[in-house]
Amino acid sequence: MTASPQPKGWQQQADEWAREAVAAGEPTAWFDRLYEAGRSGEVTMPWDHDDPHPVLAAWSSGRAAPAAGATAVVIGCGLGADAEHLARLGYATTAFDLSEAAVAEARARHVSSSVDYVVADLLDPPAGWQHGFDLVVEIYTVQAVPRSMRTAMTRAVTELIAPDGTLLAVQAVLAEGDDPDEGPPWPLTRQEVEAFADADGLHLQGLSEGEHPARPGVRLWEAEVRRTA
Repeated sequence: MTASPQPKGWQQQADEWAREAVAAGEPTAWFDRLYEAGRSGEVTMPWDHDDPHPVLAAWSSGRAAPAAGATAVVIGCGLGADAEHLARLGYATTAFDLSEAAVAEARARHVSSSVDYVVADLLDPPAGWQHGFDLVVEIYTVQAVPRSMRTAMTRAVTELIAPDGTLLAVQAVLAEGDDPDEGPPWPLTRQEVEAFADADGLHLQGLSEGEHPARPGVRLWEAEVRRTA
């Protein structure tokens, strides 16, 4: 009996399809293609983990419980691990992704969840989301698109922060000597991270650079931005 072929690793396939999408002028088209391939078994499931990102877990550990009715949104939610974490903390959580396949998989995995999983485009979100969330979590979405889109993506992230709300942004660090246009991903410079607070009413509460807790050699930015009332 012939054994079934093993699916390809998703990381290598992601690089190939991302380059094709960028060359075709559709730099975000590869996300749904990749998740569809993961659901069909063509590749291993991308970003497949049950635990929240370790930076988010550490950031939220020991903090006061959210106020009653506090809202949170997870950008580029993938399979939902970060969103489920926030819901367990007590946030009324919305989680969205551009990929219909990712959202379908997240819903299938969390059938009893209180999280509102939505298919949406960060650059064209529902009108009611503007300044609508007490906590905005952005992990790796901005770095997943070419630099030509960076300013628009960064501004779109901050437009979700409510008055007195907070943004937690986690992005890879562009190392000295690396080609800034070689990706994906397209890691951020310090100036690009600081741009999350580059608008009236936004203030950079903290910015640190450190090693990924679970991936030695990978360095990350952790930024906390607050919008004044």
